[in-house]
Amino acid sequence: MILAVTEVAFHFGAPDKVAYAVRLLRKAMGAGARVLVLGQAPLVQQLDTALWASAPSEFLPHCFADASAQVLALSAAVLAFEGVDAPVHPLPVLVNLGAQMPPNFERYQRVIEVVSTDAQDRAMARERWKRYTVRGFDIIRHDLQLRS
Repeated sequence: MILAVTEVAFHFGAPDKVAYAVRLLRKAMGAGARVLVLGQAPLVQQLDTALWASAPSEFLPHCFADASAQVLALSAAVLAFEGVDAPVHPLPVLVNLGAQMPPNFERYQRVIEVVSTDAQDRAMARERWKRYTVRGFDIIRHDLQLRS
């Protein structure tokens, strides 16, 4: 039974998942939200590198999920590898860069699925979409290709 309805949104057509995730995280930080980013290790490590390469005025405090409780509390974004347990106390927003359905996604207020233009990534996203809808979630669709 779902007590609070999780908002699920798919952002289709990201030409570069890492660049798009950086943009999303900056927007979330500007709104005061804290975010868990979940994805495959190489992609999450690229995101970490991109966040460290930001200009000092645009720096986004972030850490990996295995950081100390003190560092986690001070970070606007927490990065986690797909297949590894997320933090015990989830953040309000989950950004999924991975191929798999995020475990325990119902614990989050919002789930944002970032989908690239790659055919395989889109096909896997369609499977996740079906799994969300079978479980009764309405999905918000954002087609990034229409915005360009």
